[in-house]
Parts: sequence; C-alpha cells; structure tokens
Amino acid sequence: MIKKITYKNDSQSTSIIIKNNFAKKYINEQIKSNNKIFFIIDKKVKYIIKDLYKLNKLNCLFLDGGEQIKNIYTYNNICEKLLSKKIDRKSIIIAIGGGTVGDLAGFVASTLLRGVKFNYIPTTLLSQVDSSIGGKNGINTKNGKNLIGVFYHPKEVIIDASFLKTLSYRDIKSGYAEIVKHALIKDYSFFIWLDTHYKKIFKLNQRYIEKTIYKSILIKLWFAEKDPKENLTNKYSRAMLNFGHTIGHAIETYYKYSKKLNHGEAISIGMIIESNIAYQLGYLSNIELNLIKDHFKKTKLKILDRSIYNKKILRIIQKDKKNFDDNINMILLKKIGESFFKKNINIALVQKLLNKI
Repeated sequence: MIKKITYKNDSQSTSIIIKNNFAKKYINEQIKSNNKIFFIIDKKVKYIIKDLYKLNKLNCLFLDGGEQIKNIYTYNNICEKLLSKKIDRKSIIIAIGGGTVGDLAGFVASTLLRGVKFNYIPTTLLSQVDSSIGGKNGINTKNGKNLIGVFYHPKEVIIDASFLKTLSYRDIKSGYAEIVKHALIKDYSFFIWLDTHYKKIFKLNQRYIEKTIYKSILIKLWFAEKDPKENLTNKYSRAMLNFGHTIGHAIETYYKYSKKLNHGEAISIGMIIESNIAYQLGYLSNIELNLIKDHFKKTKLKILDRSIYNKKILRIIQKDKKNFDDNINMILLKKIGESFFKKNINIALVQKLLNKI
C-alpha cells in the first residue's frame, strides 16, 4: 500500500509518503539526483545506508539517538562539521532516525545559512506519527524541553513501516502513546478502534499498523494546518497536541532526559494525570476517565511516577511554553475525542490536584 498526503505550510508544501520497504530506494534516488546531500543518521539505523555509503562516499554524520543529543553543544558541533564540508543553500540535509535526530537535524537545517532544504525519514513509531509531522524542531536546555526551537518543515517525509521491526516492545509502546493521545483529543471512534485492535498494532500487522499511522497523521495535521504556529487557544489550537505534555515534559526534565523514562512513557503518565485533573475540575466524567485508565492498563502504558509528588516538578511546570504570567495553562479533556485549552490554573491548585492522585 502507498499513501501520499500533501499539506501546505509557510513557504512550501510538504509531501508525506507512506510506503513499506521504500526508504532505501528513496535514498538511492536522492543520491542520483543531487550531489550535495548531507545525511544526519541515527547510529541504530546506519545499516540502511551502509552499502550506499561505501559506494558513493557520502557526507554522513552518525549520532546516538536520545534526548541527550538535543543540546546547544551537539547543535554547534554539527553546524561546524557541515560548514567544513562546504554545505551551501543548494544542499539537502536528510535526517534518518527517531524523533531526537529529526528535531536536531531540522533545527540545524532551519538555522544553517538561514535555511537549507530538509527531508526526513523517521524510523521509530513515535517519530512517524508525531515529531516528523508539523514542522516543530528544537533543542533542550537545563530549564526544560524544547525551549529553543523553530517551525521549519521538511520538504518530504518518508514513512516506511518496515523500520518498526527493528524496535523494542518498549519503543513500540512509546510511539503508541502519542497515537492514543491523538485519539483522545480528537476522535472517539479511533480510540474505540485502538481499544479493539491494539494487539494487532503491537504485533506490527501491516494492515493495522499502516492504518494506525495514517489516521494518526491526519489528526495531527488537522490541528497543525489550522494553527501552524500554535497561536490559537480555541478548539482549533495546535496546542491540543500537547495533551499530556505539560506533566510529561516536566517529568522528562526532572529526570534530565535520562533513559529511566522515554518520551512516550512520560507522556502516558502525563495523559493519565491530566485526565485526573480534568475529572477533579468537573470536566471529564468518571465513566470516561475509567475508560482511559482501563485502556492504559490493558496496553501496559505507564500511568504513574513518584516524581509528580516532588516540588521540583511544579517549578518545571511553571516554565512550560504554554504558560503566561504565573499561572498554568494546560490541555484537558471534556470527553474522549474533545479537548480544550484550560487557562490560568493557579499553581497552588495544581499542587493540590496532584496530591489527590
């Protein structure tokens, strides 16, 4: 099966191609058509380019994946290496790897020479359904996650589900957490479909995993196209995609982006906590809260971490990008399939709500 989605952004359109076992052919085509390609590649998937690398003497930078690489020092190091290899504005940067490699490569492409063409081949479920879509790129600081960044869209995104066979079960679940998020904020029927077919998805049944990826991308684009720069605070706001992320990003920062929790695990915890907050504030019904909890338990997604009771978490939450003044802004659920932007939650109330969980 091959599916193609095209969406428009600031200055160009982006093509998303979903096709199994297509990545290597695509890379070969790009090499033949352009002699100024610079690859930024996750070491875990360097096998995809091994033969081509030897044959064509390609310009490749190999990185370890993980949130630890998304920092100003790695960014500067990559820029210096690319400049020393005489990259110019007619060059193309192609990122191959998970979300952290894509975020960093996109940030490099957006700033180097004030903008170099950028294509992306995401290789994890998390990056295929989330970080490769919508143009957000950035790096972390000690104060929080993705606090330095830009909106810069790849020209092409190649979604090849065959990469998923190389992932651990933990990594599959990490990506699945973002898929569930998309269902919870926008599509009740998709949530029920996931609840029915999650075992087939976890087994990477081609029909079910490709349908899941395709549907998840469409939901993300629904928000990203209506609110490209995350300026709105109504039901069309791209900020809805941050459901679970206010708490989730705080937990990741608390653990200094270590391997103790991956992104999907932190967001899973964030979604459960923020669903509990929505219930305690009188928005989400107890029935729907329990539906969400039951699904997370069935799929063995993480639902709690002791770090949420630490006062440092509150200080980190206060630095979240969605906040204004000294109050907390958070994405909450009214019901499964309907989210909203909750403004001005007093920090003392957040502390009280967390203590009840």
